[in-house]
Amino acid sequence: MSRLDSFIRRMQAQRDCLNAAAAMIADVPGPVLELGLGNGRTFDHLREILPDREIFVFDRVVNANPKSTPDAAHLFQGEADEQLRLAQARFGRTVALVHSDLGTGTDGDAALAAAVVPLLTPLLRPGGLLIANNEFPAEKWEPLPLPDGVPAERYFMYRVTA
Repeated sequence: MSRLDSFIRRMQAQRDCLNAAAAMIADVPGPVLELGLGNGRTFDHLREILPDREIFVFDRVVNANPKSTPDAAHLFQGEADEQLRLAQARFGRTVALVHSDLGTGTDGDAALAAAVVPLLTPLLRPGGLLIANNEFPAEKWEPLPLPDGVPAERYFMYRVTA
């Protein structure tokens, strides 16, 4: 499969998982966190499918299109571990949805995900969801089935059980 075809499949999986997640958290209050702004496409999509939610974005460096960049009040800029600790103090355990698109698609992504799990656990409320491009195993997170058409291990969905 070409890298272009792989990218398209990943974007379709991401969109389908986020759309499913938006429906699944309809009755779960709380903000949404986007880990990794990139060029802002996913942030823009989240604003469209969750228009009544506050969406906070985390990224090391902002290079997104200005139309797809959050305002300063909704941006945590810097290293993920430092910024997620700040978010814990700000939000407590109130977050309804985290979408993580961290990493570079290399072997180091599993270690990055493992390092982020303990920083997300105090943020996600029971019933909240984590949607991610990497596996994020945690003791109190239930893996969810992927939407129809999303290949296994292309994307990952979890619900916080406790």
